Amino acid sequence: MVCGGRRKGAGGSDPQDGNALPVMVEKRLMSQSATLVLIMAIAVAAPLLAYGLGRWLPVPLVIFEIVLGILIGPDVLGWAHPGEAVNVLSDLGLATLMFIAGYEIEFAKVRGDTLKRAGYAWIVALALGLAIAFGFAAGDITKAIVVGTALTSTALGTVLPVLRDSGDLGTRFGSVMMATGAVGEFGPIIAMALLLSGRNPGESAILLFAFALLTAGAVYWALKPSPMWFYRIIARTLHSSGQFAIRLFVLLLAVMLGISQVFGLDILLGAFAAGIIMRLVLHEAAPDSSQEILGRLEAMGFGFLVPVFFIVTGVEFDLSSLFENGSSLLLLPLFLALLLVVRGLPLVLLAPRDLGRKDRAALMLYGSTALPLVVAITTIGRDSGVLDAGEAAAMVGAAMISVLVFPLVAMRLRAGAEGLAPLPEGPREGASESW
Repeated sequence: MVCGGRRKGAGGSDPQDGNALPVMVEKRLMSQSATLVLIMAIAVAAPLLAYGLGRWLPVPLVIFEIVLGILIGPDVLGWAHPGEAVNVLSDLGLATLMFIAGYEIEFAKVRGDTLKRAGYAWIVALALGLAIAFGFAAGDITKAIVVGTALTSTALGTVLPVLRDSGDLGTRFGSVMMATGAVGEFGPIIAMALLLSGRNPGESAILLFAFALLTAGAVYWALKPSPMWFYRIIARTLHSSGQFAIRLFVLLLAVMLGISQVFGLDILLGAFAAGIIMRLVLHEAAPDSSQEILGRLEAMGFGFLVPVFFIVTGVEFDLSSLFENGSSLLLLPLFLALLLVVRGLPLVLLAPRDLGRKDRAALMLYGSTALPLVVAITTIGRDSGVLDAGEAAAMVGAAMISVLVFPLVAMRLRAGAEGLAPLPEGPREGASESW
């Protein structure tokens, strides 16, 4: 902070002498530094609170991160004021979350009817969401698309840490939920690209197809046998300052994010695709080291970047717009109920038959958990003028409550359900899934 001290000394004169801009820059940097310190303090305190309360009631860590973020935000205590630097870290946290979600998907477990059922459930949810939203929007088609698409999303990146911490990720239920979450992320992103990008659907479809071709090319490259030097450099640098695999992760994530932005697509799509590609690369080139590398990626993500995203989500929540008038506040429980009806009900109806009643209810709750895409879609709605501030705040507020409540209830339902044996490492020859 030496530079900060020098700037402070220089800024003590009259703002009119030409030093006003450096003073403003210094104050802005100090504000961002203080905000980042507060965010990291919450990131440290949240696991302690979750552990302490977990003796009586298991609470997902994300609850503490979002709630404490709201508490220090501008509309409550007013301590935190995110700027460009903090927002970049938050975006990286969301991208890392989606990367890990893509990496965690084991296609041997979710392919076939599991994935088909998840796809059918999302299509039904989209049709139901658009129909309900058309009535809510009083015939405004653009507004109906914004609201209806937002109601079909699933926050796979948010649900993933909860499934991992509860031990459900490796079970049959975890595999069904991963397929549900993957479709619940991809479906709305594709719908956004086709219907809400501001381009005509034909142009958007061409760009999506081009992105798919590039991703398919990357997958083909990842599946090719890797040369021995590639395996050796991963192994030799794994415990040195070289860390080739981690640097490859950063490069791959940056490339896929850049490609998605060039094509005008949501960065979540690029991050998710990067995770899938990275998994294929490591499992082909360094299968013995893949789990250790994943552990390091998770340490970097869940130890730093991901908490920043969730805390900043709480800090930036527009609480004042929600309470400005009673109608916006009344919309919040309505949107929360619609998340369950639109996204959750088709999941229950089309769930695998080998899931019990409590597991179906848990799938409904986890699948109805939404946040990142709701924020992105409502932002598009605000920018295009089809949603006012109160409506957008109500939708984001409902999504935040879904993150705070649905996984907690789903965890308790799963805890009361009969234990399910983990799936085998790969499908048996000639085996098929029963429904």
